[in-house]
Amino acid sequence: MAPHVAVVTDSTSDIPRDLVARYDLTVVPTFVTIGATTGREGVDISSADVAAALEQGRGPVTTSRATPHSLSAAYSAAFSRGYSSVVSIHLSAGLSGTYEAAVLAAATAPGPVTVVDSRSIAMGLGAAVLEAAGVAQAGGSASQVAAAAVAAVERSTVLFYVDTLEHLRRGGRISAAAALIGTTLSVKPILRVEDGQIVVAERVRTSARALAKLEALAVTAAGTDGADLVVQHLAAPERAEALRTRLFERVPRLGRVLVGEVGPTVGTHVGPGLVGVAVTRDK
Repeated sequence: MAPHVAVVTDSTSDIPRDLVARYDLTVVPTFVTIGATTGREGVDISSADVAAALEQGRGPVTTSRATPHSLSAAYSAAFSRGYSSVVSIHLSAGLSGTYEAAVLAAATAPGPVTVVDSRSIAMGLGAAVLEAAGVAQAGGSASQVAAAAVAAVERSTVLFYVDTLEHLRRGGRISAAAALIGTTLSVKPILRVEDGQIVVAERVRTSARALAKLEALAVTAAGTDGADLVVQHLAAPERAEALRTRLFERVPRLGRVLVGEVGPTVGTHVGPGLVGVAVTRDK
């Protein structure tokens, strides 16, 4: 059965290009500003650009949401290509205004658009989009596609380690009190995305112990009934590969396993040294 539901997301989903093509996804960019230069994430500005700017202190690095105009254009293009409806899935409304922009764009779209708040980020969002896209390609209805995205989020756990909480504090994505935890007595926190917000899940004294704890939490989250894993990093490929190797050894019944950098938007708020994992259980 040919798909009749188009799936749209934003670029913070970090979905690899081959999967974007395979599922005929539409990815609308968010924006990153480095100093006086603003560009589309992943198009004009790369993750490496953001990491270098943060490491070298080259002016402020900020982000902005996908625009209602660009989302509206994506919806119109989908309908002009023959799709009968659109499901638009975006990063947590608690962390970005992109969901709100999508709701505004949907109100004037030339056909029905269902907007889904993933309550997640990066490949936590990406996992929901891919699950939804599979249902769309199988001929599912818009309500079934949207429900698949929500169900994937409910089966997912997103955990990550950062060298410093300062970038998250500056961007308003974590409280000043929580950021203080990361500087007092050299405590290294493990963070979790919980109901659309970033919260401190564990507190460890050293980076080595924090990475070991991240691994242990990911193994527990994966369980024994099968799971997909995505390991992400920013300017820390060795950490990411070490985590992937250990999870490959410890997690039974692995499905899809992806490794890559987070995009520039998320990278701006977590900083170089990030390593994280998105776990999506089969059931």
